[in-house]
Amino acid sequence: MYRDTVLPRVLEQIVNCRDAIAQYYLMDCIIQVFPDDYHLQTLDVLLGACPQLQPSVDIMTVLSRLMERLSSYAALNAEVLPYFLQVEAFSKLNNAIGKVIEAQEDMPILSAVTLYSSLLKFTLHVHPDRLDYADQVLGSCIKQLSGKRKIDDSRATKEIVTLLSAPLEKYNDVVTALKLTNYPLVLEYLDSETKRVMATVIIRSIMKNNTLIATAEKVEALLELISGLINDLDEPQGLEVDEDDFEEEQNSVARLIHMLYNDDPEEMFKIISILKNHILTGGPKRLKFTVPPLVVSALKLIRRLPVEGDNPFGKEASVSATKIFQFLNEIIEALPNVPSPDLAFRLYLQCAEAANKCDEEPIAYEFFTQAYILYEEEISDSKAQVTALQLIIGTLQRMHVFGVENRDTLTHKAMGYSAKLLKKPEQCRAVYGCSHLFWLEGHEAIQDGERVLRCLKRALKIANSAQQMTSAARGSTGSVTLFIEILNKYLYFYEKGIPQITVGTVESLIQLIKNEESMTSEPSAESFFASTLRFMEFQKEKGGAIGDRYEEIKV
Repeated sequence: MYRDTVLPRVLEQIVNCRDAIAQYYLMDCIIQVFPDDYHLQTLDVLLGACPQLQPSVDIMTVLSRLMERLSSYAALNAEVLPYFLQVEAFSKLNNAIGKVIEAQEDMPILSAVTLYSSLLKFTLHVHPDRLDYADQVLGSCIKQLSGKRKIDDSRATKEIVTLLSAPLEKYNDVVTALKLTNYPLVLEYLDSETKRVMATVIIRSIMKNNTLIATAEKVEALLELISGLINDLDEPQGLEVDEDDFEEEQNSVARLIHMLYNDDPEEMFKIISILKNHILTGGPKRLKFTVPPLVVSALKLIRRLPVEGDNPFGKEASVSATKIFQFLNEIIEALPNVPSPDLAFRLYLQCAEAANKCDEEPIAYEFFTQAYILYEEEISDSKAQVTALQLIIGTLQRMHVFGVENRDTLTHKAMGYSAKLLKKPEQCRAVYGCSHLFWLEGHEAIQDGERVLRCLKRALKIANSAQQMTSAARGSTGSVTLFIEILNKYLYFYEKGIPQITVGTVESLIQLIKNEESMTSEPSAESFFASTLRFMEFQKEKGGAIGDRYEEIKV
C-alpha cells in the first residue's frame, strides 16, 4: 500500500505544490516518519522525485539525512546488509545524486561535494568491503570538480578534506586508501595549503595505527599523496608558513620515514631510493629534517645485509653495502649547501662507523675525509669546533678497520686540530682525549703506550701554560682542575697496564697537584681531587690485580 498508493500520491502533491519551503519540509517528513525498511524498498520512487523539486530546495540536506538513516539502519541490523545489495541501494543513490546535480546547473560546488561526501560515508558503512563503490564515488566527485581550476569556497575545500578523510577513519589503514585510484586525483583539486593539511591527516593516521608501508609501489603512491609536505616544486612564491607549524610538519615526515619498511633488503633499497628522489626535491629548509631519518634507514639496512663473504654475489649483488654507502654519500652531499654542515659532519662520522663494521676501509676513510673537510671549511665557531673534535676523537677511537698509514694520517690530523683550538683549556682536553686514539683494547695493532704517554705529557705542558697565563692576567694562581683531569687519564691507562705509565709518574703528578692546591683555594677543584683520591682508595680495598697495582701508589 505504501509503495503503490501512499508514496506516489504524496510525492505527486509535493512536486506539484512548487513551494520550495513546503517541498523541503514534506520531503524531510517522509524521510523521518516512515520506517527504514520502507525507504529501502521504495528508493527508486523516492529518489525519482528529487530532480523534480524546485532548484532552491536544500536537496543536499534531504538526501544526506536519507543516507544517514539508511546507514544507521544497516549498522543496527547486520542481517539486512544483503538486501542493500539486492535492491542496489548504492547505484540508485549515486544515479539520483547525478540527476539532481544535472537538473540544478547552478548548484554550488559545496553542495555537490557534500552530497558525494555523504554518499561515501554511506558506502563505507554499508559496503565496507566494496572498494570499487568508494572509488566510484570519488570518480563522480572528480567529474563535478573537473571544470574548476581553483576552489575558492573555503567550506567546499573543508568538505573535500572530510571526503578524503572518511576512508582513513573507516579503515584505519592508509594502505587501503592507496588502493583507491581516484583518491590522489581528488587531492589535486586542493590548494597548496590544504594539501599540506591533508598530508598531515594522512601521516597522523599512519602513526596512530602503526601502519607499515612495505612495498616500493605503495611508498611511491603515498609520497605522491603527501607531496605538499615533502617538496616545494609547486609551492606558490611568497607563501609564508609559520616556523613552528613548518617544523612540526617536517618532524612528522621524519617519523613517517621510519614506518616505510620491508624485511627484504632488495625491496627496502627500492623504498629508500624512492624516498631519496622525493626528499631531495624538498628544498633547503626541509632537508635538515628529512635527510637524517633516511640516512638512519639506510644504515639499518646495511646492518641487515649478509657479510660479503657469505653472499655468493658479493659486491655484484643487487643490494650491497658498497651500493648503499654510495647512496648515503649522495644524500649527505646535499646538506652542506642547506646550510647544515654540522649535521652533514655528524652523518659522515656515523657512516664511517658503519663502514668500519662492514670492514670497508676505503669507504670509511672517504667518509672521514669528508668530515674533516667540513670541519676545516665550514665549522668556525669555537664551541662547535670543540664539540666536533670530541665526535672525531670518539668515532676514530672505535675504528679498527684502518691500516697503519690511514690511521696515522687521521690521528695526526685530529692532533693538529686539537692544538689549534682557541682556548688553552680546550686544547688541553682535546690533546688528552687524543691519547685514546693510541690504545684500543682487543686490538694489539692499536696499542702504543709511548704515544699515549706523549699525549698526556703534552696535555700537562698545555695545562701548565694555561695556568701561567691565568696567573699573569689575574695576578693569582690558576685552577688545578686540568691537572686533576689529566691525573684521571693517567689512572685510566695505569689500570690498563700500559708499561709507560709508571707508579713514579702518577705519584709525581699527585704531588704536583697537592703543591698547586696549597697555593689556591678552589672548592670545586678540592672536591674533584678528594673524589679522585677516594676512588684510588676504593680500588685498593677492592683487591685483585687492579687493587695490587693501586697498592704500589703511595699518596
